[in-house]
Amino acid sequence: MITTAAPRRKEHGTRLTEWTQARRLAHDLASPLPAEEVPLASAAGRTLAAPLSARVPLPGFDNAAMDGYAVRGRGPWRVVDRVLAGRAHVSSSLAEQTAVEIATGAPVPEGTERVVPYETAERVGDTVWASPGDRRHVRRRGEYARPGQELLSAGRAVTPPALGLAASVGLDTLTVYTRPRVRMIVSGNELVSTGLPRWGQVRDAIGPMLRPLLMSWRAELLDSRMVGDELDWFAAAVAGSIIDADVTIVCGASSVGPADGLHHALGSLDATVHVDGVACRPGHPQVLAQVGQKWIVGLPGNPYAALVAALTLVEPLLAGLTGLPLSPLETAALVGAPPADERNTRIVPVRRSGQVVQLVEGGQPGQLSGAADADAFAVVPPGWRGEAPVQLLRLDR
Repeated sequence: MITTAAPRRKEHGTRLTEWTQARRLAHDLASPLPAEEVPLASAAGRTLAAPLSARVPLPGFDNAAMDGYAVRGRGPWRVVDRVLAGRAHVSSSLAEQTAVEIATGAPVPEGTERVVPYETAERVGDTVWASPGDRRHVRRRGEYARPGQELLSAGRAVTPPALGLAASVGLDTLTVYTRPRVRMIVSGNELVSTGLPRWGQVRDAIGPMLRPLLMSWRAELLDSRMVGDELDWFAAAVAGSIIDADVTIVCGASSVGPADGLHHALGSLDATVHVDGVACRPGHPQVLAQVGQKWIVGLPGNPYAALVAALTLVEPLLAGLTGLPLSPLETAALVGAPPADERNTRIVPVRRSGQVVQLVEGGQPGQLSGAADADAFAVVPPGWRGEAPVQLLRLDR
């Protein structure tokens, strides 16, 4: 059960949710989507829905960890054979004071006590000498993994090394959570998507910004649709989107102005509204709503405010839907004070400078120059006076 101080009321009678609470609600209310089995080539960036367990031992046979000589007994040794990786058969058991020349990864003969690397060996004809060594340079069968051994637990992200590990223990597929299907609805009669805007028109900046973010957050982007501000058309667009989209992101129309139709659409769908406004600047007109198992997220129409809202609600929601934990936020000392705010959390663009972060100019709701120049975004709590470190929101680059 999540507990928090009662959110304060905003204008128009709804209640603002504190920023930290809104972020956690977006994550904790979401249940992971169903699992599916996919080939390794399709599993990168997904989340394991079942443990990654070995099908075969690793290594599958005793093998050499170095190029050199597999030896038995005390030297000098007589070289009786040569073994390369991939050889179909293994030399017969080594006798005392004999050796076989061997390549890294090649199976060692039975009786091998250690592999003498070329770097520490001297050879004349068929005789090899070497000083006694502490390292055996032999990898024994099952030393790294045994059949059935769990190597990665469910809930872990499938990284490139995880894919290599899966292949090395004989797996061709992995069981992962389904990627959330996401659609963007960009609203506004004044918006254009290409070319030079005429007087009274505005280029859509939110769509191009959100697409790569959604991909980095493990979403499957279905498409992006631009709709006008007419209430019924807007409501029809939202209702049509939730038919096949797990998450519908509405860009603009989340406030309470005459052209902001999201609340009208949510009312017509009988949606459950979990968050209706967040006590943060910029980006306070954020909405998190649910219709059955489908999610609707409302973002403000100003681009930097929309980015703040996406970091607040969309990223944790997608993490919850893909079975990932809520991302922990690192902290740093902030140099340069943003405008004081006793009631709202401020999300401001910053850049790293040694062990601190410095405020970047250009953090107004309708401006992206500061965000484009930033390394991170500082979460400045209400009433902050510079006495404590601040949390940081990061973007994958």
